[in-house]
This record gives sequence, structure tokens and C-alpha cells, in this order.
Amino acid sequence: MKKWIHPGGKLRELGAESLTDAELLSILISTGTKGKTAEEVAKEILDKFGSFKGMANQPLEKFLSIKGLGDVKIIRIAAAFEIARRIVNQVLREKDG
Repeated sequence: MKKWIHPGGKLRELGAESLTDAELLSILISTGTKGKTAEEVAKEILDKFGSFKGMANQPLEKFLSIKGLGDVKIIRIAAAFEIARRIVNQVLREKDG
């Protein structure tokens, strides 16, 4: 079995459900910093907040303390959470309707 270097290749070949939370988040982060991969940055975020649920609704400023995250990456993460929130709200509305 192929050992994927980048989570994007793993997602493409094996499907999104095969990725860990850190791998999914690292795709949004895209690039790391000198000495730290995007996946390592993602793991640090998840360690800090505990889970995707723990990340949700956090003020954007709380993410700035993590080395490797700047405005663009934080905004990308916030947009993904908003998309997820809208999907959940739509599903709930359809279920109640």
C-alpha cells in the first residue's frame, strides 16, 4: 500500500473518510512553516482546542498564537467551519420541516 506524503493524495485515492482530523485540517492549512509541516500545525491546533468542536466558535485571535497560522489560513479554517454550520442548519431545517 502506498504511503502518502500529502493528505491531498490520500484523500483523492482513498476518500475523505480515510483521513485523520489532522490530515483534513492540514489540507485547509495547505503549507507549513520552516521546520513545521502543515500536518504538524494542524496537530498543534487540535491539541490546543481538543477537537473540531472545540475549534468551532473560537475567536479568530485565539488561532494567531499558533506559529504557522496567519490571516489567510485562519480565514480559510473559519470559512470551512461556517460551511459546516450551514450544512448542519440546513439538515436540521429539513428534518423539522
